[in-house]
Amino acid sequence: MGKLTTHVLDTSAGRPAADMAWTLYRLDHGHIELCQGRTNDDGRNDGPALQGDAFACGTYELHFFAGDYFRQKGGDLESPAFLDTVVIRFGISDADSHYHVPLLISPYGYSTYRGS
Repeated sequence: MGKLTTHVLDTSAGRPAADMAWTLYRLDHGHIELCQGRTNDDGRNDGPALQGDAFACGTYELHFFAGDYFRQKGGDLESPAFLDTVVIRFGISDADSHYHVPLLISPYGYSTYRGS
């Protein structure tokens, strides 16, 4: 069975992005919220965000609440923040694979890729 994991790194501070809120949606005739959580001290979830029967082929979005994270860390953000909610839309085409979606984030830029 496949699974979905994520990992967030705060590149502006050179450390994991601990306590960043996120929400996972499946796009199926609209946004269907599947789950939400916060990253742990290592910038990861304590377990997979999606696995088992819920892990299916389709299109998904992970919403990372980066603006809230940087404000909590005492960052001096513009109002409105340049990056507030970072949305990563991705597809799952193999329900038996591990999909890992890392996010490298700073207040003014981010990158992502399919990790392992």
